[in-house]
Amino acid sequence: MARLVVIVIFSATFAACASSGMVYTPQPFPVPGGRGGTVAVPAPSTADPTTTATAPGTPSTAPKEPYAPTKPSAPLSGSADGYALSGTALSLRGAPYREGGIDPNGFDCSGFVRYVYEQHGLSMPRQVRDQFKVGKAIDRNRLEPGDLVFFSTVAPGASHVGIMIGGDQFIHAPSEKGVVRVESLAAQYWASRFVGAKRVS
Repeated sequence: MARLVVIVIFSATFAACASSGMVYTPQPFPVPGGRGGTVAVPAPSTADPTTTATAPGTPSTAPKEPYAPTKPSAPLSGSADGYALSGTALSLRGAPYREGGIDPNGFDCSGFVRYVYEQHGLSMPRQVRDQFKVGKAIDRNRLEPGDLVFFSTVAPGASHVGIMIGGDQFIHAPSEKGVVRVESLAAQYWASRFVGAKRVS
């Protein structure tokens, strides 16, 4: 029994984004206020979207509801500008992380990118390494909203992906903290792992 518990704990510790095809994790993603200098933009509400508010100190007995994102307004046109793509991505902020996830009930990094692009009629491969082969390479100094940014987190080469939303900020579905969130490309953690960017739209 003790051996089974150790195996379960070990497996949970080394679970990773299924989109990378790996089964081990990168170094921990940066946490707000940590030494990595990440500037994370919080989700619109600090409340857990799956619970109902109750009086302080009173446990909630209400049933949990699935995550309900803002419905993207863009049609499936087969093309979209970067602001439309980033707007759709931002409407999903706070959606939970789920290994292998491809919809608002749970995303991994490449599942998130694929879902956002498909809302605009743009087909994307499922895996990070394949998404890295799509589109036109963009210099880091010329990034625009909707561009894809790639990082090496669990293996050499592209193994994590996010969507630029403007300035030096991008949105992605990291396993650490477990929700879709916005971060700064200039943060030391991400800047040191940046491997390239692509423009697909």
